[in-house]
Amino acid sequence: MSSTAATLDAPVAGAAPIAPRKALLDSLKPLLVDVALPLACYYALKAAGLSTFAALAWSSVVPAVRTVWGAVRERRLNGLAALMVSVNAVSLLLGLVAGDPRLMLLKDSGVSSIVGLTFLVTAVRGRPMLSAGLRPWLTRGEAAKSAAWERLSAGSPEFRRAETRFSAVWGGALLAECAVRAVGAYTVPVETMVWAGTVLMIGSMVVAFLVSGRFGVVPMERMIAAEAGAAER
Repeated sequence: MSSTAATLDAPVAGAAPIAPRKALLDSLKPLLVDVALPLACYYALKAAGLSTFAALAWSSVVPAVRTVWGAVRERRLNGLAALMVSVNAVSLLLGLVAGDPRLMLLKDSGVSSIVGLTFLVTAVRGRPMLSAGLRPWLTRGEAAKSAAWERLSAGSPEFRRAETRFSAVWGGALLAECAVRAVGAYTVPVETMVWAGTVLMIGSMVVAFLVSGRFGVVPMERMIAAEAGAAER
């Protein structure tokens, strides 16, 4: 099973504020589809009598189909999503040839490493990928806050460092998860690693959320509020 990321468009000035409940539900949908549903499918298929490899293979189809469908529906190809689909497809083919369920588990490490490296590279290059998804949360579609974000992102080194820290923390957390999951794929029983891999992913997300919030979101919120307030005076 794997997680996916989507790049969100920045809100335009004057857009309606984003309802917190709707934003929360929207953020949870990928987690439910890419984590909870494949995990449930795996155990349901195992209970139906399929082999461990077959259950892993079929449950991995759900995230891949969702990613492809999202690209078709939006009529644009997200580079990160395309990479993750490619990793899924290659691992499925290799798994079919080798017949090794542990190779299927290793696939998740490949996806996490690609996502983590992408976050780190974009952060180092000064164009943090996660900023596009973070902006709607911090501006809530308010024109004043959106304008403040634009000014700070263009002219505040401190704000840019906070953006970079946010993406770097998530990239580092995903790479750490990848390393642990890769070791577990060949040292832990397959049945255990199926659910343990999910626990690892959720745990790394919780840690990344807390750390990136402390060193990225909090200072960015403070600077946006101050900048928006100064512009109104």
